[in-house]
Amino acid sequence: MMRRVVRQSKFRHVFGQAVRNDQCYDDIRVSRVTWDSSFCAVNPKFVAIIIEASGGGAFLVLPLQKTGRIDKAYPTVCGHTGPVLDIEWCPHNDHVIASSSEDCTVMVWQIPENGLESPLSEPVVVLEGHSKRVGIVSWHPTARNVLLSAGCDNQIIIWNVGTGEAMINLEDMHPDVIFSVSWSRNGSLLCTACKDKKVRVIDPRKKKIVAEKDKAHEGARPMRAIFLADGNIFTTGFSRMSERQLALWKTDSMDEPICVQEMDTSNGVLLPFYDPDTNIVYLCGKGDSSIRYFEITDEAPFVHYLNTFSTKEPQRGMGYMPKRGLDVNKCEIARFYKLHERKCEPIIMTVPRKSDLFQDDLYPDTAGPDPSLEAEEWFAGKNGGPILISLKDGYVSTKNRDLKVVKTNVLESKPATKVENVPTVQKHASPQSSVKMEDKLEEVLREFKSLRDRVILQDRRIARLEEQVAKVAM
Repeated sequence: MMRRVVRQSKFRHVFGQAVRNDQCYDDIRVSRVTWDSSFCAVNPKFVAIIIEASGGGAFLVLPLQKTGRIDKAYPTVCGHTGPVLDIEWCPHNDHVIASSSEDCTVMVWQIPENGLESPLSEPVVVLEGHSKRVGIVSWHPTARNVLLSAGCDNQIIIWNVGTGEAMINLEDMHPDVIFSVSWSRNGSLLCTACKDKKVRVIDPRKKKIVAEKDKAHEGARPMRAIFLADGNIFTTGFSRMSERQLALWKTDSMDEPICVQEMDTSNGVLLPFYDPDTNIVYLCGKGDSSIRYFEITDEAPFVHYLNTFSTKEPQRGMGYMPKRGLDVNKCEIARFYKLHERKCEPIIMTVPRKSDLFQDDLYPDTAGPDPSLEAEEWFAGKNGGPILISLKDGYVSTKNRDLKVVKTNVLESKPATKVENVPTVQKHASPQSSVKMEDKLEEVLREFKSLRDRVILQDRRIARLEEQVAKVAM
């Protein structure tokens, strides 16, 4: 019996394509800070990019449709007094973004509906608790207003953004700099990669290490570790011979990896981006000019190389669009925003299909923007999987609530209740008909408002004319 040489996979022919020049964001002074973060964050409405700024730290927030050359005078988010190191959009509100900086603070910002018209220097809330620069911010995937920050003081702090308070402080677990932090799918566990070459799985509410692996990668250069949908951990790092590696680990037995693969001898840190719906990991090396992608399955060798997308220009950073921001009609399964020295270039990953129908196998129900828990419920011990939405009719976003911060007395908080598990909820996007009705209603309201404004202006004009006629008559 002949062994099949090529493994069957619907993602084997995924191909990447850079957009035309007029669809890029040009003339942007991308940050030169020596820190291994992605420098870019994207959601279905905005792209945010950390930039060079004199006298402090700043980042740009551009509506997705604002392509072309960006004016040097374009307003920025500029409240930090030191360079910005990391930014991340809130998964439950497309107008809220968190930033961390060398000034030891984390700030949360509310971006106006149509983007910035003037510089934004007043955050909704400032979170102060780190004693050294803060290099990582990460929102909880399913609980509203829960934000994690990790600093060079080797501490992880988990905040309730709604009250502006530090609720959990993990300070004695990491003896050295934390390279990466990743939430599990339902946000009950964390996995971290540290400079001491250990990968740790942490239960943050119990403040205990559930599992750890020493020398996950033996090289001295930075590692990355992310949770996969099935609870396994995917890591990237360097071997003792400075070759780049990737590895897959089981959380409950981290003594030996499920698999390890050597890649190449480049020295750029590999940033992993993971799609839980398709089980594809995209690896973007800092300073590389390529994106490699792998499919993770239950059969050996577990991590299957699919392809490489290459360009001539090296990347300074990379943004990754959530699934609900993709064009399902074009079979787009991922979109990256690649940072060059002076521009941001979208790259589209597509599965070639002949049919124009919705491809159910490419777009299973995906995590929507609705949180399954409030912050207080999660801190009290509840867990909830993501609320899923269908992408069949293309995702249509509803109105985002403004982020409100209410300072409360921490001593008056309720005692923790026993742990409950809320199952993953299936929720389908609203039918097109109701969406069309809402659109029509908004259009009518806009027309009514403009007519009303016009009538008021005409009234004022008539009054002025009457005054002038009266003066002439006298």
